[in-house]
Amino acid sequence: MPAPVPLGLYIHIPWCVRKCPYCDFNSHELRAAVDQGAYIDALLQDLDNELTQGPLPPLQSIFIGGGTPSLFGGASIARLLEGVAQRTGLAPDVEVTLEANPGTAEAARFADYRAAGVNRLSIGVQSLADARLKALGRIHSAAEARSAYQMARAAGFDNINLDLMYGLPGQTQTAALDDLDKLIALRPEHISWHQLTLEPNTLFHHRPPRLPDEDVLVDIMEAGLGVLAGAGYERYEISAYARDGRRCRHNLNYWHFGDYLGIGAGAHGKSSGPRRRIRRSGKQRRPAAYLASAATGAVASERLLAPGELAVEFFLNAMRLTDGVPVEQFEARTGLALPVIAQPLARARELGLMLDDPRRLQPSPLGLRFLNDLLALFAPD
Repeated sequence: MPAPVPLGLYIHIPWCVRKCPYCDFNSHELRAAVDQGAYIDALLQDLDNELTQGPLPPLQSIFIGGGTPSLFGGASIARLLEGVAQRTGLAPDVEVTLEANPGTAEAARFADYRAAGVNRLSIGVQSLADARLKALGRIHSAAEARSAYQMARAAGFDNINLDLMYGLPGQTQTAALDDLDKLIALRPEHISWHQLTLEPNTLFHHRPPRLPDEDVLVDIMEAGLGVLAGAGYERYEISAYARDGRRCRHNLNYWHFGDYLGIGAGAHGKSSGPRRRIRRSGKQRRPAAYLASAATGAVASERLLAPGELAVEFFLNAMRLTDGVPVEQFEARTGLALPVIAQPLARARELGLMLDDPRRLQPSPLGLRFLNDLLALFAPD
């Protein structure tokens, strides 16, 4: 009998003070005060419906994302996590992450979140230059970002991720690396450092700002990789860097093609059934529709992946990891035999996009740089 697929829980809180012009996540600007109690009720009803699938393994991780989850008070987060613990099994060392913005009012809640059981905080800094923050439509300042980080430390958090972007409007290579140096000086356990991209259905996509050209972006990335490595941050995923082994376990589960329940407006889930039949589901995106339908499941989309989709879905996740995955994980997580991918795998190795290691499915440095080209090899005809 195959080993159980590891399980995580993603919880979506969709509101934010103001929608950032680059954001393509399911987030909705606050128009009035949110009834936090009603939304927590809906989340727990949603979880109850998810648990009718049958016995599930303990949760290895919980990730509360958004939107801006830190708009919710500590008492609401405590009630939510208590409700989850009453309904599910939790691994003894379960990782519980909450995303937060650096606004002072939100940072004042950090001690309450820590007391509620959150043990990892992810703070959306994005830049430590006020001019760049203004260009991004952010509502906090660089000083507030530093203050929020210090407040998180004072609240007892010893596992903090800071998000930082590069390739920002008007940003030079010198400015981007200065931003990175300042962030590293804070010494978070984890850094998510990624390029700003113009995603469809965003204000920046419809009204594109002037961004650095491709040569500058490559120079920033290559120089930044050296700076991060020199500071003791190991790159383990395309845009994720950890020191002292403090990798994000929740995201690692995604990238290893693990399972996860998704609750909340617009949340997505993945579950593996018998013979590794993989089900993907999505919840109602609009908060009002989600609240109205949570008692009956709030499911907006649900489907089983076709066999032809499994390989590319697996590689879409696994090839983000610098170390890749053990070769046997492909069959264990997809139910497909390795010969199914023999031809594209051989081609990827021939092109130098994957390492020629019979024990692992691992991208090369070239494959990480040209990931879309690598993934295209595994796409169904």
